[in-house]
Formats: sequence, structure tokens, C-alpha cells
Amino acid sequence: MADVISAASSCLQPFCECLDGSGLLEASAGEVASFLQLRSNWDDLEKARESLGAVERMVRGRVTAEIDKLNVCDPQVELWLRRVDELQVHTLDEDYTNLMKYSSLCQCTRHAARRSRIGKRVVESLDEVNKLIEEGRQFKKFGFKPSPEIVERLPESKTFGLETMLAQLHDLLEKADSNIIGVWGQGGIGKTTLLHAFNNDLEKKVHDYQVVIYIEVSNSEILDTLEIQKTISERLNLPWNEGETIVKRARFLVKALSRKRFVLLLDDVRKKFKLEDVGIPTPDTNNRSKLILTSRYQEVCYQMGAQRNLIKMDVLDSDAAWKLFLSKLSTEASAAVESSSPNNVVKERAMVIAQGCEGLPLALNVIGTAVAGYVESSDWISAVDAINKNIVEFEGVDGMFATLKYSFDRLTPTQQQCFLYCTLFPEYGSISKEQLVDYWLAEGLLLDDREKGNQIIRSLISACLLQSTSSMSSKVKLHNIIRHLGLYLVSADKSFVVKAGMALDNAPPATEWKEARRISIMSNNITELPFSPKCRNLTTLLIQNNPKLNKLGWGFFKYMPSLKVLDLSHTAITSLPECDTLVALQHLNLSYTHIMRLPERLWLLKELRHLDLSVTPALEDTLNNCSRLHKLRVLNLFRSHYGIRDVDDLNLDSLRALLFLGITIYSQDVLKKLNETHPLAKSTHRLNLKFCGEMQSIKISDFNHMKHLEELYVESCYDLNTLVADTELTTSCLQALTLSILPSLENVLVAPMPHNFRFVRKLSITQCPKLLNITWVRRLELLERLVISNCREMLTIVEEANNTEEQYKAQTILKDCYSEQEDDHTMPESSHDEWNDDYQIINRESINDTMMQPEFPKLRSIVLTDVNKLRTICKPRDFPCLETIRVEDCPNLRSIPLSSTHNCGKLKQICGSSDWWKKIQFENKEEAAHMESKYFIPI
Repeated sequence: MADVISAASSCLQPFCECLDGSGLLEASAGEVASFLQLRSNWDDLEKARESLGAVERMVRGRVTAEIDKLNVCDPQVELWLRRVDELQVHTLDEDYTNLMKYSSLCQCTRHAARRSRIGKRVVESLDEVNKLIEEGRQFKKFGFKPSPEIVERLPESKTFGLETMLAQLHDLLEKADSNIIGVWGQGGIGKTTLLHAFNNDLEKKVHDYQVVIYIEVSNSEILDTLEIQKTISERLNLPWNEGETIVKRARFLVKALSRKRFVLLLDDVRKKFKLEDVGIPTPDTNNRSKLILTSRYQEVCYQMGAQRNLIKMDVLDSDAAWKLFLSKLSTEASAAVESSSPNNVVKERAMVIAQGCEGLPLALNVIGTAVAGYVESSDWISAVDAINKNIVEFEGVDGMFATLKYSFDRLTPTQQQCFLYCTLFPEYGSISKEQLVDYWLAEGLLLDDREKGNQIIRSLISACLLQSTSSMSSKVKLHNIIRHLGLYLVSADKSFVVKAGMALDNAPPATEWKEARRISIMSNNITELPFSPKCRNLTTLLIQNNPKLNKLGWGFFKYMPSLKVLDLSHTAITSLPECDTLVALQHLNLSYTHIMRLPERLWLLKELRHLDLSVTPALEDTLNNCSRLHKLRVLNLFRSHYGIRDVDDLNLDSLRALLFLGITIYSQDVLKKLNETHPLAKSTHRLNLKFCGEMQSIKISDFNHMKHLEELYVESCYDLNTLVADTELTTSCLQALTLSILPSLENVLVAPMPHNFRFVRKLSITQCPKLLNITWVRRLELLERLVISNCREMLTIVEEANNTEEQYKAQTILKDCYSEQEDDHTMPESSHDEWNDDYQIINRESINDTMMQPEFPKLRSIVLTDVNKLRTICKPRDFPCLETIRVEDCPNLRSIPLSSTHNCGKLKQICGSSDWWKKIQFENKEEAAHMESKYFIPI
């Protein structure tokens, strides 16, 4: 018998092995289990669905947050959400419920096949739900900023009568030999409108251009090369180095643009300039790039190389002008104008007003906006009478000015004064809204109401008297014709002397100052103001941006008792004449000057509310003036050579009205006192720690009362060994951090989230020789710009070390830091508790915590300069927002942390020397060739 069984087993063994190998036995066992465990599996499925719902709500919340920031949903997250939506559960619920009605044994037997099918579906659904839960919990990023478009859309209004010129531009763009195209015509004729419309047309059409760049040149007497270079750098996502010369940057930009097929739109070119001098390679048939420029002068178009491809813009014909005018009116006003009633007075007067604009689009826009709400004939009759009165008043002046003045007359007196103030700025460039409001406040135009100032700016934009800039919403600009209208309005009483941006070597003579209320000689080449002008009514004097100005006459301010605004920033002055006669002065800006000390009797300026002394590298003493200026709201000594050295010198408690404090501190004791002085601490927005000789460690939470601290600049603290960004106890808004010339700095410790560096966006580290790496930057989740220079011992940016060792080291150093502070009696009695809290938080961090957190999710720019021993940045990983890497004088850097297997979809440029690039190691030749052809720019 045993032999028979043995023989049978021998025969069946190959068959069983075959079944087992095929997976049929396992599948059968699974189906039996799903049949028998249907109820328990269903309970598990319902619990899993609840968990999935919670994960889905979390994911959708994070996606909504990203969309609110104008980011787009990550494709993997979007696919996951679609799979969740497509999860089939409703029919399964119904089938399961019906099956459970037949739960008795005999009925269950009768419905066995049905139970088997549903059981299998339950198991499959459970697996799918669990898989979705696991995937949802693993997401690290939920959205990202969309890549810059080839065309950056510009503000555009409906065009009238420009269709032919737009078609001409497109035709010339397609011609192979039309590399430089010129458009010319008088101011206000619509050249900018045409260029905006053409730019936006390119967004809709398919072209083989890689980037379209719009630049407002408006160079007047002085070409603003810096602004042009900034615009090009921003559109190409290139790193910006403030210390770089214009010439060097121009050479770099020429190389960068030469690698792309571009369309460059230069608006309002007033004078010839050499393209290569600002960083623009001359387009030719080889690179197939295009340059389109607009100018008021045909000769300038010729000089810039557009002799053969020229378009002349004329004023609108009567039909197009009438349509443009009507487009500015409200629905009710338009209906009144176009009414078919006999003897329509409204239409008759409206046509008179429109014809007075002489076909000029700017004038039609301005006056159309001014009368947009007029419905009654009496309003239109009054408008025409007012314009006719202006024509008589402006005898000998273009009649269009009379029409434009009507729009000015419609403003309130305060709005009129604020508008006229804008004419003090140069023709070219833009005007800072914040600066405008500061000046208006000091002049008394706003009565201490900043929001009122912002409302006035919006109202002037609505009236077409100011324009928003295309690139920065924080600035506005004034059209040249509108500016000339403003200057004409103030010319009669000689209350304004405006010589801004005219390349002057000498200031206007003192006789021109006598009757002036506001004078602007900003943005010139003036070297001295040696006289003592008698201008007792002068309220505003703008002298900034005269880089050669180094001397003011001894009695320069002697006869300016009414002066309220004085701006001398960005000049070379080394001293300020005695100014105790400036008893009305409210706004004084001396930033970016070489001033060495303040006048002895500056404290007599009792009305002073805004004093800016930031970045004054030669300032040695303020002679105790600041503490006696009790009405100060803004006091900025950030990065000034003058700083608070002694506790007794921190005597600013009397500044009860202070809202903004920028300060430089030279002592740890002073820092401690500042933080304990709550009103001063709460006013501190910018803090510069400098030459703090005994300071060995800084614990950022010690600044807990500085709730508005935005920027921290630590420099030349030679004994500083440790910087601790510990667990955030209060709301922190620190956004910029600079560590410079710190020869002893070895440790920077950043606690787990939330920590005091959680909002840092800009990090700069210079001359910190003992820093071997800055692995802690992985915790800066909002970091956008990283700059490292002259750190001669740094070997790597991120050390890919064992996390346990890193945690242990952090715990040890942090504990030592607390102990030392306790020994020095600098910490409160609660220091042990704080240490225990921080220790436990770090200790709770699992070994894999760092790997679970997204690293560098916002980093856009890496700049490495003169880091001699640097070998690596970090291992390849995702850099979802990285746009530029710039490397100079890093001879040992042999790799960059980019690879085809990781996300770096926004990368635009890798800049470095050709010799350095040849030594970079890639995984294979194909990847090296791809990187070089697509991203590398030699410098």
C-alpha cells in the first residue's frame, strides 16, 4: 500500500509543481479567502475609504494652496486625484448590499458564484484604495511655478486703426533679411500700444523663437543701461551680481543672448546707442534673431540699423479716432452720443472734443476717460467751453494740450498736486510708488494716510495720467506728453525747477531757485553745489543719483526754512553743511553716501520723521542726534559704519512714534538690551551685527521680540563660532540672511520645522573659512537664492552624511551652546527647559526625517564664486524650480547635481568658464553634450 501511495505521489508531484509554478494554487487560495472573508474585507474596505478621504482632503487642500499662489498642480498629484475620482465604489456598494439580503446558509450556497465575484472585487478595491493611500501620503510637492513663457504677456488695450501696421510688422518679421525693424512717429501716437499688441500676437502664433523680450528704453539724455541689463537678465533667468561692472555684464549677456533665437522689442529709443554696450548682440541673418525698435525720430531708426525696414506711424483717421473715443465712454454716455434724435447736441459736442485731439490716441484716451460718464447735454457743453477756455489760456501751444488739461482739471486739488509731483522725475524709467507716497506724506499732501496715497496713485492710473509699468507693479511711469503737460502747467509761476536726467555737469544757477517750491536735479553728473541759494518757499529738493557730487556749500541750506523733503542719496558727499535752519524738514535721505558725521545741531530738526542713513560706509558718528528727534517714524542705520557700541548709547526709547528701525550693532550687550526694549524690538526690520568681539554664539530665538525682523546681516564677528536657528517660538518673518567675514564660524544649526529660518528666501555666505559645508540649507524650504563666495575650506555644499551622526552632532553642539549661555548668565532661568524642548524635538526626528522632507523646493539660483576647494554641491536630486547655476573660480568643482533622472525642468542657464566646463564629469557623453548645447554659457 505504501508503495502504491509512494508511486501515486511520484506521479502527482510534477503536476503539483506545475500548478504551483503557474500560480493557480495561490490564486485559488486567494479566491477562497475572498469568498470566506467577505464581511471582514468589506469592513476593512470601508475603513480604508475613510482614510483615503482624509488623505484626499489633505492633498486637495495643499493643491488649492499652490493654486492660490498662482502655481500649477504637480502632474503626478493631478493623476493621483483623477484615479481617486475614477475609483468605482458605488456599484460595488449596491451589489454588496443586495448580496447580504441572502445571508442564510442555503441562500448563500445558492449565490456562491455571485458571492465569489463580489468578494474578488472587494479585495481588488481594497488593494487599490490602500495603494492610493500610500501614494497620497508620499507626496512631497503639490505644485510648482509655471515655467516662464517664451512671450511675457503685456498690458493691452483694444486697438483702433493699427491693423495695417501690425500686419506690416508681422510681414517684416517673416522676411529673412529684416533683422532690425524700426517704427517711428510722434509721441502719444500709439507706438507703445502697437508694440504691446505685437508682443501679445507672438504669444498666439507659432514661431521658432526661443524668447521674446520687451524693454522700455526711454533713454532721454542718459541711457539707463543698468535697467536694460536687469530686464534681459530677468527674462533669461540669469543670476544678478550687483558687484559686476556694466561692461563685464554686457559681455556676459551678449554671450547668453547669442545662444538663443530672440525677438527683442525696444520701446521709445531717443538716441543712438551701441547694442553690444548694454548686452545685446546685433541680429543678423545667421542667428535669425530680430530687433524691433520704436522712436520718435526717423533719424534714430536709421542710426540703429533700421534703414531698410521702417514703418511710419501717422495719427488716426477720423473714423478710427471716433471709434477710439467712443470706446472710452460708459454705456449710458455712448448711448447719449449715438442717439438718433434730431439736433443731438451731445453728439455734436462730443465730436468737437474728439476732433480737438487731432487723431492722437493718447489724447483720445485721456479726454475720453475724463468725460466717460457724461449723459446730459449740459455736461458736454460745459466740457467744450472749458476746453475752449484752455485754448485761449494756452495761446501759441498745441491745441491738444488744452484738451488734455481738461482731464487734469477734473482731479481734486490733492490729486492735482500729487500728479504734478510726478513731473520731478526724469523722462525715462519708472517711479517707486512707495517713494512717491513717502514724499507726499512729508509734503503734507496726505495727512499721515499711506493708504490715501495708494488710492491717489490708482485714481491717476484710472485717469490715464499715470501708467503701470509692465514689469513691476510697485512702480509707475509718466508718459512724456503727459509729463510735458504737467511741466507746462507749473511753468507760469516758476514754482517747479525740473532738470532731472539731463546729463548736467553743473546745477542751475541760484537765480532760478529763488521762486521755486520744488526742485529736482536728480540723475545728473553734477560735482558740486557751492552756492547758498535764497529759496524760502522751497519744500522739496531732490538731488539723488548724482554719483560725482562731493561738495555742498557751507551755507547751502541757510535760506531754506520751508524745506520738507531732501534726498541726497547715491551721491559722494562726505559731510552735510549745518542745517539747523531746516526746521520744517520731515524727510531726509542720506543713504549710499560717504558722509562721515551728522551736523552737530541736526537735533533741532524737530519735525523730522524719516531719516535714512543706510549703507553709509564712512559714517562715524551721529552726535547723539537721532535720540532727540522724537517724531521719527523711520530711522534706518542698517549697514552703516556707525553702530551702537555701548549699552548707554542705545538711547532710542524716546522715539515713541518709531515704526521702522534699521540698526547696526557692535556689542552683544547692546543686542540683548535692544531685544528687551519691546517698542524698539518691535520696530526693528533690519539688523546688522558687526564687530561683536565677545559674541561666540547667536541663538535666533533670543530675538523673540523682533517680530518684524526681515533682514539679518552678520559680519566681521571674529569669535562667532555657532549660529542656532532653533525651534520657532514666535512668528518669524526673516527673509534675508547674510553671513560675511566670520573666520571662526563652524556650526550653523537649524532645528526641525518650524524654525526661525523657515521664511528665509535669500542666503549669502562670504568669507567663512571654517564652514566645510552648509548641509542645513536643506531645511530652508522657501530658499530662492543661494550665494557663496570666498569660503576657502568648503568642500561641499550639502554633505550626504549619516542622518544619525548629523542629529547627534546637532544635539551636542546645541546643548553646549545653551550651557555656555547659562554659565555667562546671559540666559533666563528657563534655559534648561528650552534646551530640553529643543533636544526632544531634534531627538524625535527619525533617521529618515530629512529624506522625507522635500529639499530645495523653491531654489531658483545658485551662485558660487571663489570657493577654491569645493568638490561637489550635493548628490543629484530634484530641483523643481532651479533656473540658474553660476560658477566662477571654483577649480576643483567636478560635478553639478543635475541628471536626466531628476526633475530640473525649469533650468535655463549654467554659467562658468570654458576650462571649468570641460572638467565637469557626466554619466555619459550624450548627457554632457545635451547639457552643453542646451544650458551652458561661457563667461
